[in-house]
Amino acid sequence: MKFIQQAYKGENQWWAYFVTIILLFFGWQFIAVIPLIGVAFYYAGDFETFLAAANNNFTSLGINSNLYLFLVILTFLGGLISLFLGIKFIHKRKIISVITSRNKIDWNRFFYAFGLWAVIGVIMIGISYYLEPENFIWNFKPVSFAILVVVSFLFLPIQTSMEEILFRGYLMQGFGTWFKKSFVALILTSVIFGLLHGLNPEVEKLGWISMVYYIGTGLVLGIFTLMDEGTELALGFHAANNIVAAVLVTANWTVFQTDALLIDTSEPSVGWEMFMPVLVLYPIVLYIFSTKYGWTNWKEKLFGTVMKPIELKEEEFIA
Repeated sequence: MKFIQQAYKGENQWWAYFVTIILLFFGWQFIAVIPLIGVAFYYAGDFETFLAAANNNFTSLGINSNLYLFLVILTFLGGLISLFLGIKFIHKRKIISVITSRNKIDWNRFFYAFGLWAVIGVIMIGISYYLEPENFIWNFKPVSFAILVVVSFLFLPIQTSMEEILFRGYLMQGFGTWFKKSFVALILTSVIFGLLHGLNPEVEKLGWISMVYYIGTGLVLGIFTLMDEGTELALGFHAANNIVAAVLVTANWTVFQTDALLIDTSEPSVGWEMFMPVLVLYPIVLYIFSTKYGWTNWKEKLFGTVMKPIELKEEEFIA
């Protein structure tokens, strides 16, 4: 519960969240998108072509896939910076308070979660390739792949960090202190996280049944955060998930269309790959984390009541 209570260390009124979310959206979707729009317009050559391509996220313009990935990540950097500005100057809180309840970020936790999920991700892709090799085309392009690896490892964590700090940090704390229940915060952030991914092309192809995966992923990341009193495990997990996806497998109907090692040519369908992580792999990872970090008091952390810390009440009284 200490992590959610970090919200009490600064301005916690509804208006502060409202203004910060507006600031984040403006920085993400209006300011940081300018480089992407500029490059897209250059490739389009005229305004009519530009508008037509905008309906397809500019991917039809033939922009280099690595450049396009980098430009998309820049938009998330704008959102992350805007969020940090709102936390610091509107909520008047330390930025670290929305990342962890510890005195400093535990990078060992980040890299442990990253390594564990990356290994599992590689194994799962290997199994898919072994079982149905006819669905994959080898796509190794040395120079392009090397650039993709650099862009993915250096910059994709910006995208995943913005999402994690926003949902598992900022909004988890906000909803937790508003509704006074950690479980309500967990459910709300997971559902919103899933619904926002409804804009992904995977959902258009597979249907809303894919929300099982997105909302389920939000739930497990939220449980990591509540049980571990910080977002480090969720940050590492999410970064590994997206990097492995970007580097190893791509398809013409997924959100990441990169020069990955493999191209999945199969027709999109709802199969075991969607339910396997949520029903099997996530519980296994939860068990590993809980054992390694000695998680206890599950009921209180996941279903407990969020109270303002006594020491903050005393400070408020003295003031």
